[in-house]
Amino acid sequence: MNAPIGVFDSGIGGLSVLKALRAELPLEDFIYIADSGHAPYGERDDAHVLARSRALTAHLVQKNVKAVVIACNTATAAAINQLRAEYPQLPIIGVEPALKPAALLSRTRRIGVMATRSTLASSRFKLLLDSLASQAEFVLQPCDGLADAIERGIKAQAGAESATEIIAACARNIRAMGQFGLENGEIDTLVLGCTHYPFAGDHLQALVGADVTLVETGEAVARQTQRLLRAAAGSIGPAVTGPGRISLLTTGDAYTLKAAAAHWLALHEPVDLLPTRSNSLHSTPSS
Repeated sequence: MNAPIGVFDSGIGGLSVLKALRAELPLEDFIYIADSGHAPYGERDDAHVLARSRALTAHLVQKNVKAVVIACNTATAAAINQLRAEYPQLPIIGVEPALKPAALLSRTRRIGVMATRSTLASSRFKLLLDSLASQAEFVLQPCDGLADAIERGIKAQAGAESATEIIAACARNIRAMGQFGLENGEIDTLVLGCTHYPFAGDHLQALVGADVTLVETGEAVARQTQRLLRAAAGSIGPAVTGPGRISLLTTGDAYTLKAAAAHWLALHEPVDLLPTRSNSLHSTPSS
């Protein structure tokens, strides 16, 4: 029997990573958890995010997953080192803002980075930023409320009113970053440093102009997952001929996850609720 790959995020944003994973690994089974009952991670402290990440990973391990993908920049920054220490035999793949690819792409050497406040403040992000300081200038924008607006937009079935809220949040953050374009001193590359933000990609592209390149992380995460599974003694390549199965779970509103999966991934799977009081989802103290 083929073991599934576990994926979790604070909400529906990680579906952008799941989409890339399914494209790269179409025969694999996946379990996706949206921890919407404890969101937003990006505006919570590290202790909260670490506790939730440990609880969700423990739940996925109970489901006998063969790998865990942390489809959340904030959770990766706060928890991946601890999780790898606790599960040394389990491939654990995280995401981080795609600063390195952006530095290779940028011609003006001025790069915008949209991310949550927690991600931008994390020591993991600061190390990454420092390692690239000589290659480009990075304009950092904490996007308070944008991920939440995207979640609410799906809950409202992406109607005109909800789209207006998302566009307004995008516009507010883009204005704060300065001038976009291909001239010297302008931002020509924009890093989407939260897995929610690709789902506002069309709005962001319209605001910054067609010449500006948007960079996200889903495809890179999918390729890394494939590499690690191949390295784990041939655990890739299940003996099946059809597409893998997808299990969707949430600690919050099932309708939001179901609507988002249908809207963005053309997935019409049932969504199971994970009660946050269950033993498997208790937040355990860090050891």
